Amino acid sequence: MRVRDLAERTPDSRERSVDMWRALAICLVVLGHWFVVAVTYRDGRLGGYNALDVLGWLDLITWLFQVMPIFFLVGGYAGGASMASHRASGGDGVSWVLRRTDRLLRPTTALCLVLALASLVAVAAGVNRQLLGHAAWLASIPLWFLLAFLTLVVLTPVLYALHRRAGLVVPLVMLVIVAVADLLRLLHVPIVGQITYLFAWLAVYQLGFCWRDGLLRMSRGRAIAVAVGGLVALIGLTVVGPYPIGMVGQNTAPPTLALMALAATQVGVVLALQSAAGRWLRRIGPWSAVIAVNAVILTLFLWHMTAAAIAAAVLYPTGMMPQPPLPSAAWLLWRVPWIVACALVLAVLVAVFARIELRRSRLPAVERSLWRDGATVLGMAAVLAGLLLIALAGPGHQSPTGLPWAGVLAYLCGAAVLRVTRTNGGWGLGRGGSA
Repeated sequence: MRVRDLAERTPDSRERSVDMWRALAICLVVLGHWFVVAVTYRDGRLGGYNALDVLGWLDLITWLFQVMPIFFLVGGYAGGASMASHRASGGDGVSWVLRRTDRLLRPTTALCLVLALASLVAVAAGVNRQLLGHAAWLASIPLWFLLAFLTLVVLTPVLYALHRRAGLVVPLVMLVIVAVADLLRLLHVPIVGQITYLFAWLAVYQLGFCWRDGLLRMSRGRAIAVAVGGLVALIGLTVVGPYPIGMVGQNTAPPTLALMALAATQVGVVLALQSAAGRWLRRIGPWSAVIAVNAVILTLFLWHMTAAAIAAAVLYPTGMMPQPPLPSAAWLLWRVPWIVACALVLAVLVAVFARIELRRSRLPAVERSLWRDGATVLGMAAVLAGLLLIALAGPGHQSPTGLPWAGVLAYLCGAAVLRVTRTNGGWGLGRGGSA
C-alpha cells in the first residue's frame, strides 16, 4: 500500500505527534553521529575520534542533538498503547514480548549476519585486522542504544503493571534512585552509580505510559513551565553545578541527573507542541513523510554507521575527500559533503535492507505453556547478552575478523530460539501444545 493511502486512512484518534517525534529523534541521532564521529585514514590504517573531545563549543549544541529521552518517551507511549490493546484482547505479557520484538530483531539479525559474512570475506581477501576492527566497531555503535531499548521492551509487561498501580509515582521513584546513585558516584562509591544505565531510561519510558494514559495532560502554559523548569535545573546542574555540560557521552555514560533535567525540558516541549503538531500532521504531506520515515526507522538507525564506514573506506584511501585537521574551518566545511556522502550510501543500504523491516510477519497465536515461556526467557537472555558483548567490544578488539564472535553467536542463537518460539509455539509443540 502506498504511503499516501496509509496517510489518508489514518484514524483521527491516533496521536500523530508520537510518530513525528520518533522520526525526528532518530534523524537527529543519525546526523549527530555523522558529524561528531570523525573517521580518519592514514598510512593504510583506519582510525577515528570524537570531535566532541576537541571542539569544546559543541557541548552546548549537544543539548539540541541529545534526543534519546524523546525516543524513550515516545517508546513508552507506543509500548503502553500496544500493551493495553494486547491485554484487552486476552493476550499475556510473554506473547506481547514475542510479537513486539519481532520487528526489532529482524533488521538487527540482518545487520549481524551481514557483518559476520563481510568480515569473513574481508579476511579471505587479506584486509588487515586493524582496519576490520575499526570498521566493525563503527558499524556496531547503534547496538548500544538498541540494547537499552530492547531491555525496556522486554520489561514492559512488568513496567506497565507498575504504572497501572502507581502512575506518576513510578517515574518519580526512579528519578530519586538516579539522584541517590549520582550522589554515591560523586562520593566515589564504586559500582552503585552504574544502575542509572537502567533507571534513568526507565523513568522516561514510564513517563511515556503516563502521557498515553492522560496523566501528563496539562495546558500549554504549564507545559512551557515544565520545559523552562527543566532548563533552569539543567543550567544549574551543569554550568553552576558539578556536572559536565556535554549531553553526549559525558552525561550518558552512565546517565546522570543532568540528563534527567534535559529529559524534563524535552517532555515539556513535546507536551507544549502536542496540539500544534497534531493539527499540522493532519495535512497529508507532512503526515506522509512521517509515515515513510517510521516505516524504515530501524533500518535507518542500524545501518547509518555502516554507511559511514563504507563512505570512509571509499573516499579517504582514494583521496576523493581531504582530511583537514581538527579544529579548523576546513574540517567544518568538509563535514557537509561528508554527511551527504554518508546519506547517499545509507540510501542504498535502506533500499537493499528495508524490505526486512517492512515485511509484515504473519505470526500464529502462541498458546501459553511452560515451553513457550522458558524458550522466550532463554532466547531474550541470549539476545541481550550478545548485544552487550558486541557493544562492549571496542575498535581494538583482537578477533581475527574484528568481530566479537561470542557476542555475534549468542545473539544469533537467541534470535533463532525466539523465531522458532514465535512461529511454532515453542519447539514444535504447536498451537495446542502444553507443558
